[in-house]
Parts: sequence; C-alpha cells; structure tokens
Amino acid sequence: MPSRAKKLERDVSKLPSIPKELVEQFLTGAMTGEAIHAAGLAFKQALIEASLFAILYDDRFTAAG
Repeated sequence: MPSRAKKLERDVSKLPSIPKELVEQFLTGAMTGEAIHAAGLAFKQALIEASLFAILYDDRFTAAG
C-alpha cells in the first residue's frame, strides 16, 4: 500500500504548472497563511469567472437549437 506522501506526490504532479510570472502577481512579499489562503481564493474566483464568461460567449453553448 503506497504511503500518503507518495500518493500526495503523484496527485500534485498531475496538477498543471502555473507560470512564475503569474505567481509573482499574487505575491506581496513574505506571506502569512491567511494571506496565502486569500490569494488562493482570489485566484480560484478569477478562474471560475473566466470559465463562466467563456461558456456564456462560446458559440457552441449559446447557439439556438
């Protein structure tokens, strides 16, 4: 049975990489756990909003019939 650390390592390796430039936009210097959490929530919200916007204005989803 694989250890939790090995499973977590496999799961993390499946995640898409995030460009360093994008990460730097969220960094505000040394960050507390609370600041890291807030940045993560802001990124998640922006990603969801962009996805919903794409769906609303994608012809495959808005075409009648």
